[in-house]
Amino acid sequence: MKRRPTRELLDDDQGTPAEIAASLRDLRWFNRWFGGISTLRGLLKGTACDTKRNSFTVLEVGSGDGSLIRTIASDLGPGLQLDVTLLDRAASHLPVNGSMRKVAGDALRLPFRDSSFDLVCCSLFLHHLSPQQAVAFAREGLRVSRTAVLVHDLIRDPIHLAFAYAGRPLYRSRITRHDAPASVRQAYTTFEVVNFFHEAGAIDIQVQQRFFYRMGIVARKTP
Repeated sequence: MKRRPTRELLDDDQGTPAEIAASLRDLRWFNRWFGGISTLRGLLKGTACDTKRNSFTVLEVGSGDGSLIRTIASDLGPGLQLDVTLLDRAASHLPVNGSMRKVAGDALRLPFRDSSFDLVCCSLFLHHLSPQQAVAFAREGLRVSRTAVLVHDLIRDPIHLAFAYAGRPLYRSRITRHDAPASVRQAYTTFEVVNFFHEAGAIDIQVQQRFFYRMGIVARKTP
């Protein structure tokens, strides 16, 4: 299945406030029931186990309102503590309230010094980028992270696309009815994402194929 880049309506806020709110509820529903929460939680727990650490500073790139990382931080409890900074290209996408730090900035030119965070994470973000942009983000993520870059995203697959279309009657918003299939069509394969990180200079890359066509990638500058 060939990748087909498509602009997603939610990215450009193309909808009424009610439609956008409904689409965000759809996104939270997808993450809870179709592997988003379990994938990112597994990446974080696995990294904690590998490094024998119980706390991390985390930069969440393309965070939107931060609902996914907030849910996971709450689920993990005191056993694994996350000090999270949210970054999104538009300040209007970031939450108004909450204790997490919030930064509006460019994911391809992260406004932080080298090794500013233990972990750089992104969820359902990489598929919005072109291959050249994905390499640029991978390079920036590796630069800013001390420990690893964690990527949670969709896997492009024709069966996955069929499910995205089949679910359209269940979606709350017309935005989701457009964006869900569009996301699958422009998603990457795990092989493609590994190549992006190799090109960006990663030395150690671990790949997970998770529930319902989700990928988990852990990329490090050193083994």
